[in-house]
Amino acid sequence: MNTDNITSSSAVELDKEAGSGSRHLMGVYLKFTTILAVTISLYSIYSNALSNTQEFYRNATFLSGILVLGFILFPISKRYSTSEFNYWDYFFILLTLISYGYFYFTYTDLHVVRNSIPNTTDYVMSVIGIGVLFEAARRTTGYFIPGLSIFAIIYALFGQYFMGIFGHAGFSLERLLFRLFMTSEGIFGITLSTASTAIITFILFGAFLSVSGATALFNDLALSIAGRRRGGPAQVAVISSALTGSLSGSAVANVATTGTFTIPLMKNIGLSSRFAGAVEAAASTGGMIMPPIMGAAAFIMAGFLGISYTTIVIAAIIPALLYYAALIIAIDLEAKKQGLKGISKDNIPQVKTVLKARGLLLLPLFIVIGTLLTGKTPIYAGFLGIITIIIASWITPDTSVRMTPKKIAAALNEAVRGAIQVTVACAAIGVIICVVTMTGIGSTLAFNIVSLTNNTLWMILLVVMAVCIVLSMGLPSTALYIVVAVTVSPILIKAGVLPLAAHFFVFWFGALSNITPPVALASYTAASIARADPMQTSWNAVRLALPGFIIPFILVYNPALLMQGDHLNALSISYIILTALIGIYSLSIACANFWMSKTHWLERILFAIAAILLIKPGVLTDLTGVVLMIAAGAMHFLRNKWGRLKNKNHEEHSKNV
Repeated sequence: MNTDNITSSSAVELDKEAGSGSRHLMGVYLKFTTILAVTISLYSIYSNALSNTQEFYRNATFLSGILVLGFILFPISKRYSTSEFNYWDYFFILLTLISYGYFYFTYTDLHVVRNSIPNTTDYVMSVIGIGVLFEAARRTTGYFIPGLSIFAIIYALFGQYFMGIFGHAGFSLERLLFRLFMTSEGIFGITLSTASTAIITFILFGAFLSVSGATALFNDLALSIAGRRRGGPAQVAVISSALTGSLSGSAVANVATTGTFTIPLMKNIGLSSRFAGAVEAAASTGGMIMPPIMGAAAFIMAGFLGISYTTIVIAAIIPALLYYAALIIAIDLEAKKQGLKGISKDNIPQVKTVLKARGLLLLPLFIVIGTLLTGKTPIYAGFLGIITIIIASWITPDTSVRMTPKKIAAALNEAVRGAIQVTVACAAIGVIICVVTMTGIGSTLAFNIVSLTNNTLWMILLVVMAVCIVLSMGLPSTALYIVVAVTVSPILIKAGVLPLAAHFFVFWFGALSNITPPVALASYTAASIARADPMQTSWNAVRLALPGFIIPFILVYNPALLMQGDHLNALSISYIILTALIGIYSLSIACANFWMSKTHWLERILFAIAAILLIKPGVLTDLTGVVLMIAAGAMHFLRNKWGRLKNKNHEEHSKNV
């Protein structure tokens, strides 16, 4: 195996999301890193599919391998060379192997022989293990997650010094270290377990799809379907990003992957650089809420709520499609405003040709979704999908997509590189989850916020929306969901919101932080590709996606869209979808300030009010919203018709003169 030729597209993606940027390795370092990454992938396959490895040993082995790889790929700071190592890197790798290796070999002795009574060495190794984890988190995800985790530790230790509702009796250092590092309640808890099982499985699945050429297939299909439409390349960006993002789950990675293709296309038909970047950023962000993977948050969400992964996926389908419908409507209005056309027929591949050449690469997606719907576990579905990819690649007429041993090794390498941030973040946030559980601060905050707002749901939703966007800024998908799920979702549940709707609400706005200033990573990445101003691109993305901002509110008031609630039937669900689409269309017109022509200020206000009224279920609010929208539409139509008639008369008069 020639490891020099096994490259990873995720390395570029990590550069954009990491705290200090990943190294571009060469020579023996590249070979060692590739071998280590492939080994970790093979261990994940072995421990999840071929053996019955005990949870702690699987988590400890997987995390320690990821930490070592993280210290190799990410330098201690930007001041140091990104291609050379220094003694700090070797020092942290050594500490990782010592601390995690120690517990790997003494875990049974601690909990069986010594009846879970730690000694001094256990505490010292716990401190070292936690320390190297925080350093890895700082290097790979930035300062926020380790900073928040350190604050959680301080809060647990010195709770008696915090005032008011935040105060508690405090915990001893020994008790805290035991819970954090020597049990399955902290670092080795549910979030890391999910990362070492379902998340890595689907990251592997996505890597195999990517290496096989499925991403190019998605782009060609999107071009074939939407290329000739008004503003076709922008519609292509939406469809392509939805398909790719549903697998990668990372808004930034999605932009980096599909944006290099879609942004130049959009600019070529006359869209401005900032608008082209905004379209790609908004479309790629939607990939985080698009099943089946949803940025790996679906797996964590299932664990938090104690429900099946299939339930999460089914619940996400309608909201995700509504989000992309909102984007397509907004883009169509913008294209109409600018008088843009689609791509000529000669430059668009035929759907039949594309499917004939590589259409079999879609089979793994159908296999995975079908397997999940039959009730099988995500791990089973993911590995079945990987096997299907390999088989499909060899029977596809296009021989360039065949999964050769070199390509398989590249996929294994890419998967683990892409799993570094997710795994480290899941482990570090285990500290926060443990402290929240120990101190009960989540329930306390929920009770007090609900009391302060007098249990007024719309006020609580607005507060939670703002908090979610702020807390999620700069975080990778899985990490941002865990942070808001642990700290904010209890507020909504306390207010009476259905638990599944509450978790969707907080995750949705956490995901939208990728396009929301001031820290809008997806927008900034798209701006760099489009060579546009980052802040202007970010605000354009928010304007485009603004109709999508009302969807979480609709979910809270209409849980039937999540396939939840009593008396579900096709008629009631269809009614809610219809009113939601009307509301989204109305808000899109208000945001674009355009329909047949530029809207009048009164029309714009009426369209916006109509959209807001259609959020809350009820015959009266829905009817009022529809009436206002019809009134605004009629006003706009008559004004537009009168304007055209006036222009026509003016032209005839000019000719006569």
